[in-house]
Amino acid sequence: MKRSLHLTPLVVLLSGCSLVAPKQQLDPGIPANFKESGIWRKAQPAAHLPRGDWWRLFNDGELSSLLKRVEVSNASLAAAEAQSREAAALVISAKLSFVPSLTGNASATRSGLAGKSKGTEYSIGASSSWELDLWGRLRHSARATTADAEAAAADVQSTKLSLQAQAAQTYFSLRAVDAQRDLLDRQIESYEKSLEITRNRYAQGVVSRGDVAQAETQLAATRTAAIETGVQRATLEHALAVLVGQAPAAFSLPRRPLASSVPSIPSSTPSRLLERRPDIAAAERRVAAANERIGAAKAAFFPTISLGASGGWSGAGNLFTAPTRFWSLGPELAAPILDGGQRLAAKAQADATYDRTVAEYRQTVLTALQETEDALATLRVLSQEAGAQQLAVKAARDSERIALNEYKAGTNNYLNVAVAQAAALTAERNALDLQARRLNAAAALVSALGGGW
Repeated sequence: MKRSLHLTPLVVLLSGCSLVAPKQQLDPGIPANFKESGIWRKAQPAAHLPRGDWWRLFNDGELSSLLKRVEVSNASLAAAEAQSREAAALVISAKLSFVPSLTGNASATRSGLAGKSKGTEYSIGASSSWELDLWGRLRHSARATTADAEAAAADVQSTKLSLQAQAAQTYFSLRAVDAQRDLLDRQIESYEKSLEITRNRYAQGVVSRGDVAQAETQLAATRTAAIETGVQRATLEHALAVLVGQAPAAFSLPRRPLASSVPSIPSSTPSRLLERRPDIAAAERRVAAANERIGAAKAAFFPTISLGASGGWSGAGNLFTAPTRFWSLGPELAAPILDGGQRLAAKAQADATYDRTVAEYRQTVLTALQETEDALATLRVLSQEAGAQQLAVKAARDSERIALNEYKAGTNNYLNVAVAQAAALTAERNALDLQARRLNAAAALVSALGGGW
């Protein structure tokens, strides 16, 4: 029997001690306000709050259905969620390190010497061990693991937001191609009528064969452009299929017009951005985890004290008689003496990891601010450009109408008509492209603001 309990007072005295990891205030260096808009206010962490169905702003039922499918069926998102569950399981494991371990054992050993009878020795028992976290090594490790799990959970939200924004932008680009195809189809009908008029006038000897050739060339080129949109549409449709977790062969979308309006999105302040962005929350949690691991690396320089206990029965024959019982209870101290500098290297690694995560956090904040500024500037400039482009479309269509009327009246040649028609078509195609870019910029702004407000 062992009754080594003389270290118990020391255990009680030191049980409240802990090596606290250094706490440093993170300064991401954010400006007082956005360059484009916004005013400063104090941030309140809100990355954990639900963001809602932000895509409802666009008032498109098909878009809403697609983004819901991204949330449910996207393989990259499923992988991120599985990784988050892995991290959550590690948290449980880290917390269980505070609980004493218990191990059972049983054996039956037969032994003897040559020429002598052999005997069988039986043993059954259990042993328990409990590490006293005097220096906070287990606590710092558990906190670091918890912070890692919180970062992984934020990564899930960041991945979801990124994929949904990507799906929305792909959808808008596809609808822009549909609108381009509709425009080209209408233009083909117009050019067919112009070709018929030109052929009739040629038959009457009013115009030359060159005018007919010009009209035929214009019609053929527009038909070619209409066919070319099929390549763009197929590529975008395949991309959407993968985003919603389907094989391209099993996914299709009918042609539909492009939305004619861009929703008004509140432009958040920099502090609001910090609240909502899940990638910023993940980066901050990784800083916290690295900070706790510095404390764990410091604690490794100090001895560990464990309480151990064991007991059972051992002997031959009847195991459960009093003489065969055994037990032991007492503390165990293990102190590092010589490790070739491994603990110093581990401490240096923890310090470097902390510095790296702080730099990554600041870069994440700067990138978030850049993305928001880009989206705000793009929306502002494109809104002005769209207004000017609508005036260009109106002027081009007026010019086309006048040139065609003059041609019918015999006061103009077909070359001038073709030039006016080409200019009108280009103006309308540019207007559609601007509208798609504005919708994509709106989706980018939602993503940059963290997917909600």
